[in-house]
Amino acid sequence: MNHLNTNLQRKFYLKTLGCQMNEHDSEIIVGILTNLGYQQTEDHKQADLILYNTCSVRENPERKVYGQIGSLRMQKEQNPDLIIGICGCMPQQKAELDKILETLPHVDLVFGTHNIHRLPELLERVQTEERVVEVWDDTEEIAEELPIRRANRFKAYVNVIYGCNNFCSYCVVPYTRGREKSRRPQDILAEIKQLADEGYKEVTLLGQNVNTYGADLSQKTSFAELLALINDHSGIERIRFTTSHPKDMQEELIAAMAHLPKVCEHLHLPVQTGSDRILKRMNRHYTSAYYLDLVARIREAIPDISLTTDLIVGFPGETDTDFEKTLELIAKVRFSSAFTFIFSPRPGTPAAQMGDQVPDEVKKERIYRLIELQNQISLEYMQAQVGKIEEVFVDEITGKTNKLSGRTRTNKQVLFSGSPDLIGRLVQVKITEAKTWSLRGVLA
Repeated sequence: MNHLNTNLQRKFYLKTLGCQMNEHDSEIIVGILTNLGYQQTEDHKQADLILYNTCSVRENPERKVYGQIGSLRMQKEQNPDLIIGICGCMPQQKAELDKILETLPHVDLVFGTHNIHRLPELLERVQTEERVVEVWDDTEEIAEELPIRRANRFKAYVNVIYGCNNFCSYCVVPYTRGREKSRRPQDILAEIKQLADEGYKEVTLLGQNVNTYGADLSQKTSFAELLALINDHSGIERIRFTTSHPKDMQEELIAAMAHLPKVCEHLHLPVQTGSDRILKRMNRHYTSAYYLDLVARIREAIPDISLTTDLIVGFPGETDTDFEKTLELIAKVRFSSAFTFIFSPRPGTPAAQMGDQVPDEVKKERIYRLIELQNQISLEYMQAQVGKIEEVFVDEITGKTNKLSGRTRTNKQVLFSGSPDLIGRLVQVKITEAKTWSLRGVLA
């Protein structure tokens, strides 16, 4: 292989699966590769480097990876200089790493979530070694000041805390992302100030559990204090964050959301199930009554907040009664929308070892009922917005309708007609029509 010695423009194809963390990791990968002189392509057949940034949270994305990378074998045979790589969460699991190395012999490069900053060195090694595998279990250090090529020119993801200490019984994240490590507030603030200087208007602060931000820092700073710093000193116009664990949601954070003008009125608060028995088996450390009380306190402080959630159907041992409790909780809380998942056993997690797995046909029947109820509530929530005037941050022109698209402070999509030079601006839009997933409006 001799790519690195040629002056020809090398091209890379990057496929990202998974959460916003993975999307942001991919922005860093794109930044690193662009700095190395690579050019991004949307066609893997044109690429000198094909990289899959993978997810382990559910089985389906993993199956996709094996299928899609398996089908690249022919391309590799035709072009032996092609580099094929897998990174992200899949290689972080020992069993998955072994399977990758065994079943995908044409993969040249495998690295984990803690090794992204090492990509230039790893690509150098691929030139001389048959196969390069570097997967660290965890790392003490946080690599700052990595190049980032952001996917959007007005909205940016900013990591505030890495890893997770919670060990929910169904989840692989603590194994793939390591223990919690908070970035220093001054590093976060410097990054966001720079984004504001570059014309960015909105940031989304990322962490598996942002509510525990700062607990591991020598100079303790809470997440609420971090929000206040960003609100007061960064020059950014809108602040969002995800994800919040209910058990760690403090009054201080609720007050910060209520009083800091730049923090948007949207909270993603995963409940997973309405059954206390299943919550205990999930190792979630709260009850449905605690969750409902928390929601009441949040709504009292921030009446117009939009609450979204994650829900898992068919967790081991879930009975019809347990499932009915989930439906009851949804009816009480009335989430504006929800991400719904059928339980998927992940190797290495306690839930995968539980004996009383729920049959697939029962899971499917339950998820259809759940989605039907939530869609009805979502539509009613959206219909209640009709007639209101909302502040909308315009971020793109939608391909299908050629209308401008933007988000309200409560993170609802609004489509309306207007000049393309409104992209990147905050405008007032009167809502005229509601669909389950988006709103229509006219410039106010």
